[in-house]
Amino acid sequence: MTTEQIEKFISPEHISKKPVRISFKTRNNVVGLFLDVADFNDLKAKNFWRVVLESNIEDWKKSQNMSLARIFNGAEFTRLAPFNEK
Repeated sequence: MTTEQIEKFISPEHISKKPVRISFKTRNNVVGLFLDVADFNDLKAKNFWRVVLESNIEDWKKSQNMSLARIFNGAEFTRLAPFNEK
């Protein structure tokens, strides 16, 4: 996916607020929270995105610890969808 496609989906409703299901070309789907932090614009310019995976979201909300996040290449995304918890 392109930077523009990703940004259009995540802004403003999902950025740092709601989890998103991310589908990839070559790996399993993940659920995560896109982060808008200090390096957001630098990463976005290169189509990279800082995401906290679903298993770490609660810990991240408490601590804001950046080591809980991973950086993904947006070119590997095939689809973004809202994640609705059951």
